[in-house]
Amino acid sequence: NQRIDGLIHVICLALLVFTLIERAVRQAIAPAEKLPGLYAGRPARPTGRLILEALAPLRLVPTAAGQPAYIPRPGPLQQHLLDLLGIDPT
Repeated sequence: NQRIDGLIHVICLALLVFTLIERAVRQAIAPAEKLPGLYAGRPARPTGRLILEALAPLRLVPTAAGQPAYIPRPGPLQQHLLDLLGIDPT
C-alpha cells in the first residue's frame, strides 16, 4: 500500500510540473494563442507534450571518459521556449 501511495504522489507531482510548464508558456505568449513552429513547422497552441517534445533534444550528451557531458546548442524554437520559461541552458 505504501508503494502505491508513493507512486500516486510521484504521478501527481509529474502532472503538476507538466501543467505548470504549459501554463507558463501560454501566459508568456499571451495574448497570442499559438506559437509558430511548434507543431510540424506550423503555429500551434502550446501543450505540455509539444513543449517537452521540442525541448527533448536538449538533454545531456555523454562524452568520452573523463569529459563532462554537455547540452547541445538550442535551435531558434528551443531557445524561444527556454526564454519563455526563463531557463538558461548554460
